[in-house]
Order: sequence, then structure tokens, then C-alpha cells
Amino acid sequence: MLYASPALQAYVERVGNRLVTRARLADGPFRFGVLDVADVNAWVLADGRVFVTRGLLALLDDEAELAATIAHELAHLSRRHHVATAQARRTAIDNAVAAAEASGSISVGRSVLRDGLLAARRYSREQELEADRVALPTLAQAGYRTDAMVTLIDKLWRHARLEAMLVDLPPELADRRRSDSTHPAFSERLAALRELGGTADGEAGRQAYLAAIDGMVVDDARNEGFVRGRRFLHPTLRLAFEVPEGYRILNDSSAVLAIRREHGLVVFSCYAERPSGPLTDWLRRRLRPTPVGLESTRIGDAEAAIADRQGGAERVRFVAVRHGEGTCAFNLRARGADRDAEIGRLTDAARGFRALGDSEVAGLRPFRLKIIPIAGVDPERVASRLPYPDLRMERLTALNGVDSALQLPRLRTIKTVVP
Repeated sequence: MLYASPALQAYVERVGNRLVTRARLADGPFRFGVLDVADVNAWVLADGRVFVTRGLLALLDDEAELAATIAHELAHLSRRHHVATAQARRTAIDNAVAAAEASGSISVGRSVLRDGLLAARRYSREQELEADRVALPTLAQAGYRTDAMVTLIDKLWRHARLEAMLVDLPPELADRRRSDSTHPAFSERLAALRELGGTADGEAGRQAYLAAIDGMVVDDARNEGFVRGRRFLHPTLRLAFEVPEGYRILNDSSAVLAIRREHGLVVFSCYAERPSGPLTDWLRRRLRPTPVGLESTRIGDAEAAIADRQGGAERVRFVAVRHGEGTCAFNLRARGADRDAEIGRLTDAARGFRALGDSEVAGLRPFRLKIIPIAGVDPERVASRLPYPDLRMERLTALNGVDSALQLPRLRTIKTVVP
């Protein structure tokens, strides 16, 4: 779904068309748009449509970095990487089927398929590096600074480090390339780009860019729900719950996760189906192996059910509750020496599930980006006002692409987030 800002959509379209026109790119026609998504991402489709997300735009600092993003995606298209990747996957599947038939073993076929898909992903990393290289002359021909590709990758790396910290992982893991990764490590991309020698000559377009994104929503879309510290509130589904202290909520499009590393996990999701019978029967039908300790209960004014799963090093519990015309469910998992106490804390949190009233729904607003002058302003004070419970300075510096608060005054104007 496109972000509902005609002005921002037109701005991104102008930048994309400038690249196409000045670099005389073929393979058109092209279209450019902003998706109403808080995740940091960009991609191109085979029909020439290029999309960037709100989350990515919030990280970028100027028009040249936006142009670098689009040029990178257009390079994927011009080099027909989508065709090569699809062919590699088809080849992997064909080889797996042939191996299974020749050996009479499904396991052998699966092993060949796994190896083939891993090889296709490794090839994809080569595609990413090639797209970086191909994008540089496109930037230069369009009149943008070509070192924008370097500063773009650097910002993505900073954001990845922050994301690791948000789930209590060491920030250095952000640059660790896994065998199943579809992208090269950030340091690998930066090293390759620096060998090519990008230049700061050319247009940056910082002022115009910041004006274009000023006021942009940086939250999840309203129909995805909002994370507010340890609370999750969904104005469309009209529901809310709060997780225990020490847990961090991650809002994914398919489910809401709450994580406390080495202690517990909550997976929350809702279903359109409304069982005609008791919720205990619904849990019994959905869960395998069949759960134990099935119990009917009530959460607020709604029917609910609780069930456990036996065995293993984890305590696993399911809590289902009727809500509106559907059913919502918590999958609770606790581990470690205190797992019995932890599953109790998580169950209490699930019992706090409630429906939102009209006034609460009306009062829910997404967070937005705000551009402010930094001259004479204390960066620590700016960070303290961010509407987040923790890592405020880390969030502010990552948002503005700097290492520390001391570097913020050099920017003259900075990005911040307001309720």
C-alpha cells in the first residue's frame, strides 16, 4: 500500500525520473513510489516499479542517498538479476528432483535442494555488489555525489547495529554474514565501494530532502498497531495488552513478538474465525501434539481458554480469547531455571488483554518525523524527549547517521521523532 502523501510520492518520482532521464536508462517505463511500511527496505519489480519504504526514507539524510538507493535497484533490473535468481532457484529444484529420483531417497533430494538454494543466495550477494558498482555512474550522470552510495550503506549498517541492541544482541553481530544471507556484509560492501573511489562532488540536496520527509509517519501503519514501550495497542482491531518488564515488543506484519533473551518469548496473533463451540475445543483442534491441562476461563468480559504443552526444556502455554468477530491467541514460551515463574508472569500478561474504548482509539496517533535546527540546542535534551523508553541517544544518532551526540551540531538541522 502506498503512503498517503502525494507530495512525498511526487518527490520520489522526480528523483527516480531524473536518474532515468540523465543516465539514459533503458528497460522502462519506470514508476517510483513510497510504501506505507516502517521497515527499512527497497526493491524493484520486473515491470519497472521501484519502491522505497517510509522506514528507509527516515534513515536517509539527503536526496543523493535516495538517488543511490533507486540507482542500486535500477541496476538490479538492468543486469536482469531477477531472471538469474529465478533461474538459479529453478535449477536447484530440478537438480534436487533428479537426485531424489536417481538415489530413490527424498533425503538426498532435500540435501541437494538445500545446497543449491544456498548457492543461489551466494550468487545474490555477488548481484548486490554488482548493483552497487553499476549504480555509481548512474549517480554521476544524474549529477549527484557518488559517495552517496557509501554514506547510504553506512547508515544501513548503523541502523542494523541499533536493531541488534534493541533485542539485546551485541551490535557487532549486525555485520556478521550468515551462510543463508542474501546480502554481503556491510563492511564488504563499503570496502568494495571505497576501492571504486566515489566522490563528494555533485549535488547532495539535503535541504530539499529533509523538507520532503518532515512530518512523515515513522510508526507502523495504523492497521498494524502501535508499540508504546511494553504496551501494544491496535486501533483497528481495538485491543491492547502489556508485556512484563524486561520484554521488548517487535511488531511484525504476521504477528506481534515480545522477547526477553534467554528467558521467554510471546507470539501474539489474531484470526478472523470465530469458533462456534468452546475455545477449549478450538485449541484442541489447532494444537499438535494435543495440549494438556485445557481450562476454560474468562479474560475481562470475554470467553478464554488456556492449555499447556508437555515436555522439553521450555514451558509452553497457549491462551486464546474471543475478541470482536474473531479470536486472538498468545503462544507463551519460558526457558531457564526460572521458567515456571516466568510462564506465570507471561500468563498474567495475557490475562491483561483488553478491548480498547472509543476514546482510547480516537487518542492513538502515530509518531512522526520532525526536522529541527540544532544550533543552541542540547542534543541530550533532544534525545530525552524522544517517545521511546530506552536507548534514546542511540536512536537519535542512528537516525541522523552519526556516531555520537558531539557530531550532531555539525548537521545544523537534525531529524527527531515526536508523538
